[in-house]
Amino acid sequence: MAQNRAADPLAFEQAMALARRRTGQPGGIGTLRERTLHAVLKYYFEPDSENHEIRVGGYVADIVGADGIIEIQTRGLNLLRPKLAAFLECARVTVVYPVAAVKWLCWIDPDTGAAVSRRKSPRRGIPQDAFAELYKIRPFLKHPNLTVCLVLLALEEYRRPGGNSRDKRRGSVRQERLPVALLDQLMLDTPDSYAQLIPHRLPAPFTSADYAAAVSRSRPYASQALQILTDVGAVRRVGRQAGGYLYQTRA
Repeated sequence: MAQNRAADPLAFEQAMALARRRTGQPGGIGTLRERTLHAVLKYYFEPDSENHEIRVGGYVADIVGADGIIEIQTRGLNLLRPKLAAFLECARVTVVYPVAAVKWLCWIDPDTGAAVSRRKSPRRGIPQDAFAELYKIRPFLKHPNLTVCLVLLALEEYRRPGGNSRDKRRGSVRQERLPVALLDQLMLDTPDSYAQLIPHRLPAPFTSADYAAAVSRSRPYASQALQILTDVGAVRRVGRQAGGYLYQTRA
């Protein structure tokens, strides 16, 4: 089943090649609208296009196959809420969400649509970055039919200049994200699997400030993360201190 699948970089490379053949368009990168990333993930999880875009009830599922329904969402997970409410009542559902672990920023010439520069972003993405999106589907995360698959990628992000800054980069618009390589994937459907998102170097008990420091993210972000981890049973609240709750892992 989908929740037991390990990352397969070779299969991902094959999916990239297949998606490029199926979605390639003339006119330069500037003509695309972030369809390639979605297509690559779709072919990675199901190479047979006969199982793509299948109507289930009043909605169209990205993939329907032996693993149930697979929904790939490269943007806001809040857009999936109506589908999840319908699909989870009749099938196993895997929600696939990509995380940019390594990213190159590429700028597009607005006149030609061609890429004119490329540099590596100093910020590295981590699986925990998905919490901000998972929070949007928080009511569904404990459903026994739901698995979340976080796919960690190296990718190129193409941006079109905009706004009023001198270099037109402040206020720019993300045009497309092209995957370069599959780095890892995490399947989340049990308290133990969500525990993968808890850093090992936390004190016992710990606070949201401790969690934020351990993952180098903001305190509000950590509060959202710990609400989810509490909901799914990966951590529990064991008290309070000035400024917030105290948490402890299940182990």
